[in-house]
Amino acid sequence: MLELSNLCKAYAGPSGRRVLDGVSLTVQPGEYVAIVGESGVGKSTLLNIVAGLDVPDSGQVLLDGADLTSLDERGRTDFRRARMGFVFQAFHLLPHLTVARNVALPLALNGMPGEEAARRVGELLESVGLASRAHSLPRELSGGEMQRVAVARALAHRPALVLADEPTGNLDPENAAVILEILKAQIKRDRAAGILVTHSAQAAATTDVTYELLPGGLRRRERAGVAS
Repeated sequence: MLELSNLCKAYAGPSGRRVLDGVSLTVQPGEYVAIVGESGVGKSTLLNIVAGLDVPDSGQVLLDGADLTSLDERGRTDFRRARMGFVFQAFHLLPHLTVARNVALPLALNGMPGEEAARRVGELLESVGLASRAHSLPRELSGGEMQRVAVARALAHRPALVLADEPTGNLDPENAAVILEILKAQIKRDRAAGILVTHSAQAAATTDVTYELLPGGLRRRERAGVAS
């Protein structure tokens, strides 16, 4: 379970403007939430703090009871590698590695034996419809296929937390819909806590609940036909 407790963060420098002010949120295993908001409201800052890439001025980030904000930089790096998966707008695939080796990277970093890792990679590529492209290089794939590889890589080590930052921003609507369906299905299957940061109403609608980030914190956004 992910728990964000009263996170606050101000910009450095003369302005000292507070970009996050009392942000709290709980995401259960298997729950998938969207965070939306105006540009500049602090979505990227919030995601960076949740990922341990930045630290809040105050507040806590707890994942399965472990306090990420209490760790030093090395500790946060090790925790992120073992417990988190990331999907970005840019695919960030290593161009010199095949599809299978890109997906296997988190498994290698976490010390999974070769035979077990190969089985896991095969399962994932099958689930995202790319089993036949295992030995292809990223340059031989379409944008939609590259993002499917990125999703498979993010989920390879069965992370407790999946963070997706505008994962369909570079895709056409058809490919975007496929990626969103795969991402949600994998989060549900592995019972990960999932956070999607997006400007897309289509993307947000695929999650269980949408929160809007405002200067005063997060506000749950009601959906048509759904009781608050």
